[in-house]
Amino acid sequence: MRNTAIALAALVTFGAAQAQTKWDMPTPYAEGEFHTRNVKAFAEDVKKMSGGALEITVHSNQSLIKHQDTLRAVSTGQVNIGELLLGQFSNEDPVFAADNVPFVAAGYDAAWKFYQAQKPVLEKKLQGRGLKPLYAVAWPGQGLYTKDPLKNIADLKGAKMRTYSPLTSRLAELLGATSVQVQVTDVPQMFATGAMTTMVTSSATGTATKAWEFVKNYYRTNAWNPKNVVVVNQRAFSALPQDQQAGILKAAAAAEPRGWEMSKAREKEGDETLSKNGMAVSDASAEMKAALAKIGEQMAAEWEKSAGTEGQAILKAYRGK
Repeated sequence: MRNTAIALAALVTFGAAQAQTKWDMPTPYAEGEFHTRNVKAFAEDVKKMSGGALEITVHSNQSLIKHQDTLRAVSTGQVNIGELLLGQFSNEDPVFAADNVPFVAAGYDAAWKFYQAQKPVLEKKLQGRGLKPLYAVAWPGQGLYTKDPLKNIADLKGAKMRTYSPLTSRLAELLGATSVQVQVTDVPQMFATGAMTTMVTSSATGTATKAWEFVKNYYRTNAWNPKNVVVVNQRAFSALPQDQQAGILKAAAAAEPRGWEMSKAREKEGDETLSKNGMAVSDASAEMKAALAKIGEQMAAEWEKSAGTEGQAILKAYRGK
């Protein structure tokens, strides 16, 4: 009887091990970045809610899948879940670029309202690729990093500007700068070699890349708050037991507001860190803001045209018209 009991216990243990599901989750950012920390908290919540039956291993810093390949990788089931910067994929669909249009929704409150307007269209677009969006978190507001002080935006003419999406490339073009597509992990090397001389990004990315080693000025233009989105392969999600599906959705519902609060804290911390390391941190002048807003109006019109009725629907919902 004792041997039988041991054998049964072994079978139960083996069955539990067999029942455990393990997913790999790529994210493009470093271990310490707030998006990665939020993703790891999400993965831990999923593990707890599933009683250990579903375990998500987070692979940071593009170590598993390159950022530009993440959308395809999750769509095809190469990996079951992943995090990506939505605007980077706007060449595939202009709806993905909505939150990269400068000065349409400046600041966190406006960015959240814009997200709610974009969400129904975005969900439909991702579903068409076999993806289920779980949650989205905004980056801090985007600003300009320059080596020399700016008198006006004409000073950016001829600069080699780091961009990370088609719309930021368009912004560089309208500023008279040369667009240089660079992932966050490659920023220090590109600055060091002179391949780029300025960038438009958040204070979070500025501190993560130690921007003070290459540039001396940061202008808080607060132009837009691009979003990261966590998506899951719909087939993989549907194959899970109902309780595990519910656990993922519950963990995602906690991760979204937590991530937005982490983003706000990261912006404040980032501004302070840049200043402590000798950078001149200041708001853009009224003249500079006016010139950038004019460019923003042009880009918004271009984006609305490219996004068609869906773009019009997003802006209409956002503006309450």
